[in-house]
Amino acid sequence: MPVEDALLTEVLASLPGVARLDPGVTTAGGLDSAFPVSELASAAIHSAALAAADYAGSAHVTVDRRLASAWFATSIRPMGWTLPPAWDAIAGDYRTRDGWVRLHTNAPHHRAAALAVLNTDNSPESVTAAVLSWNGDELEAAVIAAGGCAAVMRTIDEWSTSAQGIAVAAEPLITWKDLGSGPAPRQMGTMLRPLTGVRVLDLTRVLAGPIATRFLALLGADVLRVDPPEWNESVLPEVTLGKRTTRLNLTDDDDRASFTALLATADVIVHGYRPSALERLGFGEHERQQIRPGLIDIAIDAYGWSGPYADRRGFDSLVQMSTGIADAGMREAGSTRPVPLPVQALDHATGYFAAAAALNALTHRRSSGIGRSARLSLARTAELLISHRAEGDHTPFPPLTKDDFDPQHEATSWGPALRLRQPIAIEGVELRAGPARDLGLDEPRWSHTG
Repeated sequence: MPVEDALLTEVLASLPGVARLDPGVTTAGGLDSAFPVSELASAAIHSAALAAADYAGSAHVTVDRRLASAWFATSIRPMGWTLPPAWDAIAGDYRTRDGWVRLHTNAPHHRAAALAVLNTDNSPESVTAAVLSWNGDELEAAVIAAGGCAAVMRTIDEWSTSAQGIAVAAEPLITWKDLGSGPAPRQMGTMLRPLTGVRVLDLTRVLAGPIATRFLALLGADVLRVDPPEWNESVLPEVTLGKRTTRLNLTDDDDRASFTALLATADVIVHGYRPSALERLGFGEHERQQIRPGLIDIAIDAYGWSGPYADRRGFDSLVQMSTGIADAGMREAGSTRPVPLPVQALDHATGYFAAAAALNALTHRRSSGIGRSARLSLARTAELLISHRAEGDHTPFPPLTKDDFDPQHEATSWGPALRLRQPIAIEGVELRAGPARDLGLDEPRWSHTG
């Protein structure tokens, strides 16, 4: 079985009732990697498209692998302005006394934690020198204990025999649980815009969760992204397409009341906090279901939902280091330093899997009245990719041209831009959304009442 079909088959096994619709994938080729990254991209996007088709009642889906791979990199091309830097100045891979470690410092508090542990200033040269005096495991543990984010580069074998690797391998790609029934959902959608009237509360950050909710917005959902005061991130022009944005401080009484009111009339919540974070705020799974019976609850984390790393902070680049992906890339390339995937494929793929899960749960609730939770993780997506190491078509794609972009300019909050054409087509369904927008531009309320 071709690797793309195998990947899609494995994903669909976690989506009850979602059927494959042929002809499927168009175009060949793939990104250069030790892993079938382009096949994962098209399989992930294909799974979300199939779940959308099932919800909408469509009978025909196609996926363009080349465009799917491009969307896993960036879908936006600014016109007269530049995207913000993807990485903080000191984020990156550093040599330790006994190997390599990655520091993830994009968030100011994560950067402060790493610098405090290293007892150095905020310059790559100083950090390089400081890291070299540490053993990797000790530095990783110290940075994590200080509230930062770090990951030692391990081999695939080291990961697979570790307590966390064993725990993640035993988890399903999507872990489902029925949560109970609730009020009858609003039935406002059409085949053309199937998620019209569906309210999605987006409590996600870089990068998987925002990709999931972006796809739901493209199908017509009313997606409201909620961020804390002062939060910012570099990928907003990529992921806020079609969303409205607001800010709430969930430790403030008035803002908690606003959030509770939003949650009480939501259809779907997608959250990417660490497993214990919402519980500590008093909005755990039990409380969410009490506030909104029948809520569809989609949760994404980095390192899985069981095992010793279950509550660990993490990001795509860190999970690649921990699971052996960066080490395998280094060995395949004959390099002397970590070689990650050519795109943040764990984030993107998990995001589309989460969108597929939300759509699958909406279909289930429409027929049964029962809400569901779905749990996914970057580490479990890594397991899926690792199981197909050294497979796939890596013939280079032709370069992108202007014909690969929508000719209509997108008026984002940062300036005009071109957006890649969609990599999928769902017969009878229109994929479109408003322009990408900055955070905190809207009041904490839904677009439409009722």
